Amino acid sequence: MIMANNLLRQFSLHQAEYEKKAIEVLRSGWYVLGNEVESFEKEWANYIGTKYCVGLASGLDALWIAFRLLHIGKGDEVIVQGNTYIASVMGITINGATPIFCEPDSHFGIDVNKIENLITEKTKAILVVHLYGMASRMDKIVELCKKYRLKLVEDCAQSHGACFNNKMTGTFGDVGCFSFYPTKNLGAFGDGGAIVTNNELLANNFKIFRNYGSEKKYYNKMIGANSRLDELQAGLLRVRLRHMNELTEEKVKIANYYSANIQNEKIQLPQLVEGATGVWHQYVIQCEERTKLIEYLDKKGIGTIIHYPIPPHLSEAYKYLGYGPGYLPITEHFAKTVLSIPMYNGMTENEMACVVNALNEFN
Repeated sequence: MIMANNLLRQFSLHQAEYEKKAIEVLRSGWYVLGNEVESFEKEWANYIGTKYCVGLASGLDALWIAFRLLHIGKGDEVIVQGNTYIASVMGITINGATPIFCEPDSHFGIDVNKIENLITEKTKAILVVHLYGMASRMDKIVELCKKYRLKLVEDCAQSHGACFNNKMTGTFGDVGCFSFYPTKNLGAFGDGGAIVTNNELLANNFKIFRNYGSEKKYYNKMIGANSRLDELQAGLLRVRLRHMNELTEEKVKIANYYSANIQNEKIQLPQLVEGATGVWHQYVIQCEERTKLIEYLDKKGIGTIIHYPIPPHLSEAYKYLGYGPGYLPITEHFAKTVLSIPMYNGMTENEMACVVNALNEFN
């Protein structure tokens, strides 16, 4: 069986280092907001290219706290692409703000040519999601944010290290939000997240907010939350970060192999936008006969995942927004046709070849 994702394989690549670090943290006697978190924050900010990084409990926390501290809430609108994971939208609505859905382009990113028509007096921000590890086209988006004085938040949960015009995702806007969920390119061994920013005041406020709003123990400056990246996860992330470039190169190699060898007129391959790079959190194909393809691959022992079968605007959770089928036809078509095929570090050449051969033989 070739799994869609194999976390054990990824762990095994650097098992001794992970285990050594875990024991080191456990024996330190310090488990919350200590040296590991502080060190990781500096190392991740340095890797991404921002002045500050603040470790948090999850990627969703990074999103909703970002909008909270940017003072975006009830009565405000945030433009976001319709084909994202629902957590992106939750980051907006948790604060009482309203998501305004924009259709994606053919590269799965927000369609920059459709944003301006959605801007109203209530628009306060644009949330860009660098989906599947492919950087979105950021030049036009940055221009629009300057023109209309909008905040720019980047959801980089899947784009660790991806670039547009040689500039890393997470560095274009006011805040870059990251998830370190185990399946991510920089994945922890549990939940974890972070924000990056060049704004010192904003970074300091994130640090205060994540710890019950406390700048000094038992002295609460604001009503905050409990959202702290713990020492163990930070330490393990530091180990993985040391190997980040080689791990990314391996995924790029797999993606390039797929792109060069999958040849089936029924299958559409992903394409990067001009000027962008991909780190291939997922390799997402499209097929009009997706159900048939999934069943076929399953019989071949090849796992797949749909990212994502129900777009947020059609989910039960957002029924109150009043959208129905047909509101976002491109988004909805993606939801019916996208399919993630096996993509993970430690994948063998034989496994890659099996996936390609199976897809090429599908009819």
